[in-house]
Amino acid sequence: MYTEYLSSAFVGLSFPVICELCYVKLKLLLIAIEYKSDRRESSTLINPGNHVKMQEGTLGFFIASDAKEVKRALFYCKACHDDITDPKRIKKCGCKKSKNSYNGYIKSIEEDQQSALSPKKKQRNGGMRNSPNSSPKIMRHDPLLIPGNEQIESMDENVKKYDSTGMFHWCPSKDIEKVILTRSEAAMTVLSGHVVVCIFGDVKSALIGLRNFVMPLRASNFHYHELKHIVFVGSLEYLKREWETLHNFPKVSILPGTPLSRADLRAVNINLCDMCVILSANQNNIDDASLQDKECILASLNIKSMQFDDSIGVLQANSQGFTPPGMDRSSPENSPVHGLVRQTSVTTGANIPIITELVNDSNVQFLDQDDDDDPDTELYLTQPFACGTAFAVSVLDSLMSATYFNDNILTLIRTLVTGGATPELEGLLAEENALRGGYSTPQTLANRDRCRVAQLALYDGPFADLGDGGCYGDLFCKALKTYNMLCFGIYRLRDAHLNAQNQCTKRYVITNPPYAFELVPSDLIFCLMQFDHNAGQSRTSLSHSSHSSHSSSKKSSSVHSIPTTNRTNRNKSRDSRDKQKKDMVYR
Repeated sequence: MYTEYLSSAFVGLSFPVICELCYVKLKLLLIAIEYKSDRRESSTLINPGNHVKMQEGTLGFFIASDAKEVKRALFYCKACHDDITDPKRIKKCGCKKSKNSYNGYIKSIEEDQQSALSPKKKQRNGGMRNSPNSSPKIMRHDPLLIPGNEQIESMDENVKKYDSTGMFHWCPSKDIEKVILTRSEAAMTVLSGHVVVCIFGDVKSALIGLRNFVMPLRASNFHYHELKHIVFVGSLEYLKREWETLHNFPKVSILPGTPLSRADLRAVNINLCDMCVILSANQNNIDDASLQDKECILASLNIKSMQFDDSIGVLQANSQGFTPPGMDRSSPENSPVHGLVRQTSVTTGANIPIITELVNDSNVQFLDQDDDDDPDTELYLTQPFACGTAFAVSVLDSLMSATYFNDNILTLIRTLVTGGATPELEGLLAEENALRGGYSTPQTLANRDRCRVAQLALYDGPFADLGDGGCYGDLFCKALKTYNMLCFGIYRLRDAHLNAQNQCTKRYVITNPPYAFELVPSDLIFCLMQFDHNAGQSRTSLSHSSHSSHSSSKKSSSVHSIPTTNRTNRNKSRDSRDKQKKDMVYR
């Protein structure tokens, strides 16, 4: 990940246009820009959409192989490089920093449109400043700044739904006794599409800060009905010590017990969860480095060896996989979220999505029994790391190194991982160590309008025509132009080339594939999705009877899919692509 200033050739263009040009022409993936407000406060905008127009001196965040490649964004000149097909030939040219005719044409159109507006409308539209050194300005009619029905309902003076910054969902503090479930209560509450957190710790263990884990799952750019229920399974004595920082988050439950108990795991329907996370607070209490991860590894292996009855799965298999919540079949057919990720019924623990925290990289060899990696293999080359089932503390070391050379990288990663951060939020956590509830105002509600990471399936929905042999580059451009969605990777089955019966459920990530990279129907696409202002209809992932669950399952399956696009013309284009592939070198 690298940062570089954008060329003056991009001045006046919208973010999606520049993003497409960088990917197609420069072979670079632009995912964010640095935005400075009128007060010169800097913030990072991730895939801000087409309402942002670039101006001189905009800093871009890129995913690329090396720093030399990113220089293309700085050197690009339409007059000199427009007809160049090889991006390696894009070098610094002799042109001065003058705007090319294309950008002048774009700006003249914008000026004509602005001049046709009345002064009041100009002010409402937030006309761009003429200063050549100013940062990108946002030009839009924001539904959150001009509240509609949903926002007006949210602006209830007597109800606090978000924290004082508007960045996270918030609720009045609850006593821990009110969120504790017994094993029988957990079994009667039909949990589905939830997050199970297996935590090892006791009254003497050091606190690991579970609030930092929960906050991204309660980001306000999700609607309330999209929030996944979080169930902690672990020592009640330990969780009581963490509860002070968790009691203001909605949809959180606790099952006192141990992650090694299969009865506890079955009670929380671990086979129907969207993600199981295994953490330990006891790692520093063990002197032998090789044994520090023993609890997490044993819990992971225990879950993977469990077997489940498929009858419950058939009834409840309406959860969506660990994808952006809200991606269900009730979405409009022309919506990108129609390409949902449906989680199939799980009958064996090996198919449950699990991520295990490790202190020592070498212990990754014990996580997968079917993995034949050499014990001396680097962590980044092992199957558990590539498939996202293991997270090692050493990953943070590489992040620290990258931050030393470029402090902007940490800002971007924090924004992606934590769901957003503001100076006000930082000060609040530093001084009070707690989130305060706040009344909804147009300003705080506007903070909800930010991107989120999503996963889209290709076997259904508006991108189904590209799922069987289509080009990744075509998908990239279609998603960007049609929905302002920025694709940045593929989540592919490890054995995608095998038939369905022999396929393993494990997946790995292909970051920023080349344009001609061929897609398969089972691929899931990582993308940055815009905030959906119209997804505020009430839904729930917790039901208290099999009847209600059955009804929701029927409702989900009754909505018809988008008709699959006729693919007869694709075979012709495949032949030409096959010729191109022979000359390509995949990264």
